[in-house]
Amino acid sequence: MSVNTRRTAEGAAVATQAPTAPAAPTEPTTPATPTTGPITREELQLASRNHAMPLEMLRWPVTPLGMHYLLVHFDVPQIDPVSWRLNIGGLVNLPHEYTLPDLQHRERRTCAVTMECAGNGRSRLEPRPVSQPWDQGGVGTAEWTGTPLAPLLLDAGVSPDAVELVFTGTDRGIQGGVEHQYARSLTLAEAMSDDVLLAYEVNGQVLPPQHGYPVRLLVPGWYGMTSVKWLQSIEAIDHSFDGYQQLDSYRYTQDADDPGEPVQWIKVRSLMAPPGVPDFFTRQRTVEAGPVQLSGRAWSGKGTVDSVEVCVDGVWEQAQLQAPAGRHAWRGWTFTWIATPGSHELACRATDSTGQIQPETPEWNYQGMGNNDIQRLTVTVRE
Repeated sequence: MSVNTRRTAEGAAVATQAPTAPAAPTEPTTPATPTTGPITREELQLASRNHAMPLEMLRWPVTPLGMHYLLVHFDVPQIDPVSWRLNIGGLVNLPHEYTLPDLQHRERRTCAVTMECAGNGRSRLEPRPVSQPWDQGGVGTAEWTGTPLAPLLLDAGVSPDAVELVFTGTDRGIQGGVEHQYARSLTLAEAMSDDVLLAYEVNGQVLPPQHGYPVRLLVPGWYGMTSVKWLQSIEAIDHSFDGYQQLDSYRYTQDADDPGEPVQWIKVRSLMAPPGVPDFFTRQRTVEAGPVQLSGRAWSGKGTVDSVEVCVDGVWEQAQLQAPAGRHAWRGWTFTWIATPGSHELACRATDSTGQIQPETPEWNYQGMGNNDIQRLTVTVRE
């Protein structure tokens, strides 16, 4: 096979291969076997549908809605808000059916919540689990408005025999060879938490279609897969839910046959807003010599962020913490770096109130879940 070179519109030299006959189609596998090869067409297709938060948006305490990370498993459903209904049933004494106005006329609550995709950082693992190829921006903080779930469950009178509640969305598709509607479950105790909402607004506006219009579940502190979008029903059951998204997906596993452990709470994490100016193609950063104000955000699902440290060329120092944006929202931090000419490595790490600290290297798992390793970036300082 002949290989030539060309230059992209950005001026980067890349290798090109002479055209060859297309390969025969292969049967897709889910999840695909981890690889050390280049990004696949399927991953590129997922990346074009979903999007990360650009890391410079860490400078905003609340993420502008269009910049908040987004992951849509199947298709965005088109839902008529007039005919839409939320059904609460199963093992309850009084099954209920709610319209959107019904929910909007109940207790109204707004809270800032940092939400992160469980697969954030997946593309940095070696070998790379093949799925949505997140780098580090699968996160965002928004102000969600809705009504608490617990009072609705009390109104329905959940049976003492109920073990879990199953939350089912309208979106439907095939994953792992199984056709299903996206659904996740919580134990009754988890669902009764005062923080769990049925959200119908975000950042002061009606939920957009891609974020779950007209109503989504919001479970603060848990990775984003728990907050089921386009919510259609809540069913109380007397056993552990065995749906695909609960039993097969979102697990900490070591191989395809390992049942693993469920992904739940967001791990402690800190990210730095890249300083200076970027190169268009590589995103490498350049700053001027002298005092440079570094800043970022840190968060944890189960605890509160107690400290953030910044590392310059291997030396760790404490950053200055700001007040959190909310009980379930990230916490800003700043650090003044006296930059000297040359190339430097910057890093940051957070520790939370439960004693969790970010690991030096990624903790590999088959599905690429929960990677919260230390962020590192190289910066060039010019005279």
